[in-house]
Amino acid sequence: MFSGKTFGATGAYEMIKGTATGEIDPADRRNALITDIQFAPRNANGKVAYTTTFTLLKPVDLAKANGILVYDVTNRGNQRFASRFTRFVLAAGPGDPELSDPGDGSLYKTGYMILTSGWQGDLPIDPAGGREGVNVPVARNPDGSAITGRVVVRFAAGAQVTGMVTFSGNPNTLSLPGAGRTPASLDTKQATLISKASETQSGVGGGVVSIPAADWAFADCRSTPFPGKPDPARLCLKDGFDPARLYELVYTAKDPLVLGVGIAALRDVVSFFRREAKDADGAANPIAGRVTHVIGFGISQPARLMRDFINLGFNEDESGRNVWDGAFLDASGAAGQFNIRFAQPGNIAGLYDPIAEGPSWWEDYTDKVRGRPAWGLLHRCRETKTCPQIMEVTGGADFYFVKGSLGIAGATGKDDIPLPPNVRRYYMASTNHSGGLDNFNVEQPPVPGCMLAANPLPWFETERALFAAMNGWLTKGTLPPPSVYPRVSDGTLVPATASAVGWPKIPGAPTPDGVMNSALDYDFGPHFRYNDHSGVIDNVPPPVKQVLPTLAAKVDADGNEIAGVHVLLLQLPLGTYTGWNPVASGVLKGQECQLQAGTIPFSRTKAERLAKGDPRPSLEERYGSLLNYYRLAVDAANKMVAERLLLPEDADRQIRQLLQDMLKEGALPLRGAEPKLEAVIRGK
Repeated sequence: MFSGKTFGATGAYEMIKGTATGEIDPADRRNALITDIQFAPRNANGKVAYTTTFTLLKPVDLAKANGILVYDVTNRGNQRFASRFTRFVLAAGPGDPELSDPGDGSLYKTGYMILTSGWQGDLPIDPAGGREGVNVPVARNPDGSAITGRVVVRFAAGAQVTGMVTFSGNPNTLSLPGAGRTPASLDTKQATLISKASETQSGVGGGVVSIPAADWAFADCRSTPFPGKPDPARLCLKDGFDPARLYELVYTAKDPLVLGVGIAALRDVVSFFRREAKDADGAANPIAGRVTHVIGFGISQPARLMRDFINLGFNEDESGRNVWDGAFLDASGAAGQFNIRFAQPGNIAGLYDPIAEGPSWWEDYTDKVRGRPAWGLLHRCRETKTCPQIMEVTGGADFYFVKGSLGIAGATGKDDIPLPPNVRRYYMASTNHSGGLDNFNVEQPPVPGCMLAANPLPWFETERALFAAMNGWLTKGTLPPPSVYPRVSDGTLVPATASAVGWPKIPGAPTPDGVMNSALDYDFGPHFRYNDHSGVIDNVPPPVKQVLPTLAAKVDADGNEIAGVHVLLLQLPLGTYTGWNPVASGVLKGQECQLQAGTIPFSRTKAERLAKGDPRPSLEERYGSLLNYYRLAVDAANKMVAERLLLPEDADRQIRQLLQDMLKEGALPLRGAEPKLEAVIRGK
């Protein structure tokens, strides 16, 4: 792979792709928590079978591997770890863009082995699709009849909505999402379709209209006039969908996938490559005997899966052995819908999406507000002594959209739930979901559908340093940097209102009032297991029992968050960097723009600032010149290196990039320092 490129003493790498077929014992307590496992078909061995794809990267000379296998939990079937940690920017397209370029080669120079496989059950194996897939069984009643249940699907126009089918213009046909949710009947009288002119964060609709059953169909009207050609995968509206309204469809679905089998497949694949010499057919494990430690890694959706994986006890394999030694969770925020009947695992945190119904906290904590017994994400693995060492990296957008504050302050919003000693939490202050564009420009590009320009504050340089610390934690017992995050007790975690966070009055800028996605206490019915975040949702759509308090990080006089890890640009800001960004228009105007954060640039000069009435000091007042800014940046970068929050090579690269970007933009006066600064860029 990589056209035979070699990486220092490690040499060349090779990629092995294949398909794994496995089976799980439904009677094993480790599998009993899988929703609908009792309704999954059995093979001749009385087991439940699955098939999954996998991809393994390893040094050609296995002796050069460093002993650490990184399991990259795929994001909707796509690999993400290698690009994240080698600074390779993914290109859109089919195939394996993640594996087409080694980036800076840092992972390969140090001999990491990298494994991915399919786990998301509604993404079956597609050889032409270029992503990992898994085939899981369909649940059926003991008599062979179809299992049915009510489901809800939401539709809205625009790019920045979540948990919905999105559209633009005025189409008359939309695709229904997800496998395992096929309508049990195409009779629209057995379903309901409504539209709303507005909707609050807590789901209260305004201008609600019930659409008559005769005016819509489960059909394709793209080439055939209404009522179109019957199609269980499409929805057709007689006069087309209005982009100014939000739509909500409730219907009876059939044939749910046993999604939890995909999670068990993940466990089994990692366990095999970690511990076994060969498979049941005698095929050799290509890295047998070389794995000393396994680190699970996931960004966003897979990081949410990792929470459920640990909570449900899947870090113990069927032989009672641990699966991951370390777990690195990037931008999880909360859990997800991965072991729920008729779930949509790709959804995030829209209305009705189950995401924070179970424990968001690691330590056992009694949820008195919702009447649930003491529980934490580590409860099961503690009982079996299979808990991994955990690093959790999160940020502002994960609080404003994915309800991340629940994991810190609980359902009361008043408790600082302690972190166990095997968990580190790093809150990346004033940042986008999983980090931003990584530049040092004053002016940032717009974000489609959002009010504010893009937030550039990056995560990955800090995460590269933290991943190195995870390596040392596992292999040498060296403790990683201490946790850094906002807390209720020190006043840095507060209600998400402009007054509580201390938001400055910036002319023409929005405020955080009304932006945060509400944490709703749903009544999903008697067959939903809240602490397991699993089961069956009987009430569709679910009634909202109460709105839980959700909190945000307090800000300074510039509007930048106080607590957490401050990346280099935040220590020397060129503007206000928010952990939120409101939707610019439409039904959800003013609400969080789906995991986006924003930038409000500083004025360049004092005169410009005074003309605007901006209370924030200008760049000129703050830094004076680019040379002075450069000197401050060098000091700040060196301090981050000493704190193990930045690698030396990344500190050097950021300083060079800082100068390149700022010289090009001309935001600060040079005052004769061009030759000196250009020499730094050239590495002299």
